[in-house]
Amino acid sequence: MEDLQGLLEKINRDGVEKANAEAARIVGAAQAKADALVKAAESAAAQAKADAEKAAADYQARAAETVKQAARDVVLGVRESVTRLLEGLLAKDVESALADDAVAVGLVSAAIRDLTGPGEVVAGAKLAAALKAQAAALKDFTLVTDEALGTGFSVRLDGGRVEHAYTGEVIAAELAKRLRPDLAALLK
Repeated sequence: MEDLQGLLEKINRDGVEKANAEAARIVGAAQAKADALVKAAESAAAQAKADAEKAAADYQARAAETVKQAARDVVLGVRESVTRLLEGLLAKDVESALADDAVAVGLVSAAIRDLTGPGEVVAGAKLAAALKAQAAALKDFTLVTDEALGTGFSVRLDGGRVEHAYTGEVIAAELAKRLRPDLAALLK
């Protein structure tokens, strides 16, 4: 019976050792699988974090560029508005000056002073009346009345093939073109 008892103890011991070895192997495999899962999760988390940081940096760069573009658009809009306002004031002042007969007659005299006739001075009715009163200002030029002209005048040479316009709109546009660089420098 002792042999049987020893044999049972040996079988029991072998079974326990085998069970412990199998349990250790299962625990080791589970630990390895858990380590692999943790490593994969950490890698995925690191990649997600890197992607999120890149997306945030890209968004911030786009937002900064959008703000910069908006600021530039505001500056351009203000510059354009101020330029239009000043050009409007300039046009109004030029029209006002051209409405003064003495100024307009002086401008006609200056415009044709160095020109050789024959030619025509085309003017509105009011300026034409003032020019008739000072016929000497016309030299070799014929006076033509044009009701549609309004303020200002034009000078026609070579049978009308060459025309120089001195209307409020033309004079204001030329003055504005010359003033625009100085105005742009002020608005910078």
